[in-house]
Amino acid sequence: MTYQFIKFAIEDSVGKIILNRPETLNSFNRVMAKEVQHALDVCSSDKTIRAVYFTGEGRAFCAGQDLQEAISADVKIADIVRESYNPIIQKIRNIEKPVVCGVNGVAAGAGANIAFACDITFAAESSTFIQSFSNIGLIPDSAGTFFLPRLAGLQRAAAMTMLAEKVKAQQAMDFGLIWKVIADDKLQEEAFGIAKKLAAMPTKGLGLTKRLFNQGLSNDLEAQLKLEEQLQQEAGDSLDHKEGVKAFLEKRKPVFKGE
Repeated sequence: MTYQFIKFAIEDSVGKIILNRPETLNSFNRVMAKEVQHALDVCSSDKTIRAVYFTGEGRAFCAGQDLQEAISADVKIADIVRESYNPIIQKIRNIEKPVVCGVNGVAAGAGANIAFACDITFAAESSTFIQSFSNIGLIPDSAGTFFLPRLAGLQRAAAMTMLAEKVKAQQAMDFGLIWKVIADDKLQEEAFGIAKKLAAMPTKGLGLTKRLFNQGLSNDLEAQLKLEEQLQQEAGDSLDHKEGVKAFLEKRKPVFKGE
C-alpha cells in the first residue's frame, strides 16, 4: 500500500508508524485513519515485526479529528468513530506485540486517547494532552471513557473530560496516564530505543502478558487466575522460554526469536 498521510517503515524489527499531516498537527482524516489501520495489520501479521512504535511528524503528535471533514454535510460523526477510531484502538490493544508511543507535542481528543491506549507511552517534556471534546459539545471517544477512569481515576477523568484543560506531560505521568517524560531532544532516540529493546525480547510472552491485561479489565479473580494458568503453560512451551532458561544456566545473554 502507498501511504499518503503516514510514514511506515520496519527498522530493527520495529514497525514504525509516523502520523504525517504536520500542517494540520497530524489531525485525522478518514484516509489517514485507514492507513494507520493498514499499517497496524501489517505489524500484526508480519512475523519479522516484533514491536510497534507510534509517533508524529513535526511539532505535534495528533490534534484529533480534522474538523473540516467532520462538519461536511454528508458525514455522520458516528460513522467516523466506527470506521476510523474504534478499529485503531482495537488493533492497538489486540496486536500481541508491544506498542510504544512517543508523544512529541500536543495530543488532543482522539490523539490523546490513542496515546493512552498504547502499552508504553513516553512524552516529550513540552507535550500536552487535552480532552477537547467538551469544547465542541461532544463526548470522549477512542476509548477515552474506558481507559481514563482506569488509568487516572474517576475524579481526574471527569475533570479532564468536562473541563477540557490542558494536562502537561509531567502531570500526565503523575496521573498514571503515561510511563515516562523525556527531554524534547531525546524523545525519539529513547522512546524508539525502548521499542527496539522490546523487539529483541520474547515476543510470545510479551503478547500473552498483553492478552492477560486485556482480559483482566473484565475478568473476576477466579477467571483471571485460570487464564494465567493456561497462558503460563503456553508461554512455557515457547522456544523463547527454553532459550531463556538455557541462557540462564549457561550464564550468557539469551537470543530470543519471538517464538
